[in-house]
Amino acid sequence: MSSTASRYRISSYEDTYRVYELTDESTDSRVLVCPGRGGIVIGCKLHGQELLYLDRATFLDPAANIRGGIPILFPICGQLVGGQYEWEGTVYSMKNHGVARTSAWEVAGQSTESGAALTIVLSSSEETRSSYPFDFELRFTYRLAEGRFRIEQSYRNLSERDMPVQTGFHPYFATGEGKKLRYASDATQYLDYNDGATKPFQGEVDLAALVESVALLDAKTPSISFPLGEKGTVRLDYSEDFGKIVLWSVQGKPFICVEPWTALNEALNRKEGLRLLKPREEWKLDFSISYS
Repeated sequence: MSSTASRYRISSYEDTYRVYELTDESTDSRVLVCPGRGGIVIGCKLHGQELLYLDRATFLDPAANIRGGIPILFPICGQLVGGQYEWEGTVYSMKNHGVARTSAWEVAGQSTESGAALTIVLSSSEETRSSYPFDFELRFTYRLAEGRFRIEQSYRNLSERDMPVQTGFHPYFATGEGKKLRYASDATQYLDYNDGATKPFQGEVDLAALVESVALLDAKTPSISFPLGEKGTVRLDYSEDFGKIVLWSVQGKPFICVEPWTALNEALNRKEGLRLLKPREEWKLDFSISYS
């Protein structure tokens, strides 16, 4: 076994669901993935620091929406008015954030050659087609290497017509009580969903004072960083197609969410910001988390 392979490990265990543990021993880093529970990441420790918040009760309850980890948002991010949208003359119902986070994903491969890498796949089903009438395949590789966590994504349209996609992630970062943070981003404006107004962004948002989220609108550099308590800095890097960053929290809960989205809320109803994948077209995106 090579020295590179020996520093990386993948194991699994039962915690109501099968959980896969990706380990990078040399940097004291670990990622926990649960394919059967929406492909969610439920733990991400980088350089000895656990970054994510998780409400375990919601994870263990199959009827609950998981509050924590890194839920996958597809084919919408956010909510639909009345839980419905119209497409090509037909009205469909869809739950918040879409179908991927409530579906069971399958493990398609794993490797410890250039990092601890786990590939999972979600294919359309009768259940997904009832709210999203398209055939698709999502293929994600979760890769932990050199103390950095990366999600390599492939979205493929297997339908015979154009398929609308809005996608993103919903990471819950465990920040404790402090929610008035400075964000390193070159965005100059944000949309405040609390009053619907567009406002100048000057680097700081106090999420403790807000009920609804805000969305950074016009960043040109596809990265954002912010302090994690007093201990260090989290940095997110992502494909340029993730053009919006949503910031959100819940009063009294020790987390903030910093969410890369490809379009704003209600994109499927507003028909704005959607990526229309041609039949057999594949869309590849990237998202990574680092800590220093």
